[in-house]
Amino acid sequence: MTTAPLTPRVGLEASANASRLDMPDIVSGLREILGARLVAYLGGVKETRTVREWVEGKRSPSSDLVRRRLRDAYQVAALLNEVDAPGVVQAWFTGMNPQLGDRSPARLLRDGGPEAATEVLGAARAFIATAG
Repeated sequence: MTTAPLTPRVGLEASANASRLDMPDIVSGLREILGARLVAYLGGVKETRTVREWVEGKRSPSSDLVRRRLRDAYQVAALLNEVDAPGVVQAWFTGMNPQLGDRSPARLLRDGGPEAATEVLGAARAFIATAG
């Protein structure tokens, strides 16, 4: 995937879809970009089978907090995927990030408080700004 220039429109579709899509589509999109294991980690479940069941609509994430976390993760992942390949997005989600106090974005989203999504989104935008 080639890198797209950073414009004010980058991220608008990701933001709109994070709000509009139903949970099976959110989880499906996340799984395509991040892989089932990372989605399971973000969702606080041990098995990727649970992720598959969320996609199939057989089950739903356990709480509003988990659903919000998955929507936030989707917005960030979809934003990054606009300019980079899924492998890069996965590495970004799991790597230490100096803008996040050397914590990984995935861990911060999973374990952080309500401000975590804003911090991770800001770090993602900064990452995109350095793409060239």
